[in-house]
Amino acid sequence: VCSSAEPAKLERYKKQLGWQFKWVSAAGSTFNKDFKVTFDAGDPTDNNYNFGTVSFTHGPEAPGLSVFYKAPDDETIYHTYSTYARGLENFLHTYNFLDVVPKGRDEDAFDYPMSWIRRNFEY
Repeated sequence: VCSSAEPAKLERYKKQLGWQFKWVSAAGSTFNKDFKVTFDAGDPTDNNYNFGTVSFTHGPEAPGLSVFYKAPDDETIYHTYSTYARGLENFLHTYNFLDVVPKGRDEDAFDYPMSWIRRNFEY
């Protein structure tokens, strides 16, 4: 997993939630910008989300998932998959439950889908 926060902040967060997986920082690099999930807040035209298929106007960062493979023989790194926006729903198991209840996701009143999400320590 890669995030734009500084390594120390990621480690504090991992510890707070008891997570054990490897988490690396893209801080100081263009990694998130290269994959079109981080935007220049000072430039209103820099909202080219999902490689230009959608404009993202809900802040300087958007959700995305990319998968890479490191070849064992020459250590070449291959970008094998990316998904954005609604393509991430398979990883948000809460939606599987909400989609079968009478009111469903009930997101119509929100500024943007998923604005209802809170981290477990924010409730």
